[in-house]
Amino acid sequence: MKIQIINGPNINLLGKREPSIYGSTSFEDYYQTLKERYPDVELDYFQSNVEGELINKIHEVGFSSNGIILNAGAYTHTSIALQDAIRSVTTPVIEVHISNVHTREEFRHKSMIACACKGVICGFGLDSYRLALEALLGTSRPGTRN
Repeated sequence: MKIQIINGPNINLLGKREPSIYGSTSFEDYYQTLKERYPDVELDYFQSNVEGELINKIHEVGFSSNGIILNAGAYTHTSIALQDAIRSVTTPVIEVHISNVHTREEFRHKSMIACACKGVICGFGLDSYRLALEALLGTSRPGTRN
């Protein structure tokens, strides 16, 4: 099983950026924890602050990976181009957010990409990524619903 994690703008600052919202753990540290917890899953990680690079990565892995876990950051609320990229590939994409975007500013309540994703997980801190991974693993097992 091959899962691609794609993080958008400012996720590279986790552990430093607004720890009261995003916690004090860097994504790199959390990523190592995920890799140790799921040794039979080939996890790859990509982060960019540039919208076009996120789109390019979705195109690159969107026909060969078993799933994409995408935290598009603020592009979630603005990017029809990311929505189009998700719709253009065959790999299922799960949108994740560390914070519960629905308890935050009004502009964060609308996702431009959710309608193209298999599902959305938000508000569970970094554990949102694990929950997305579990969802992707569940859909690939015999006897589970897609």
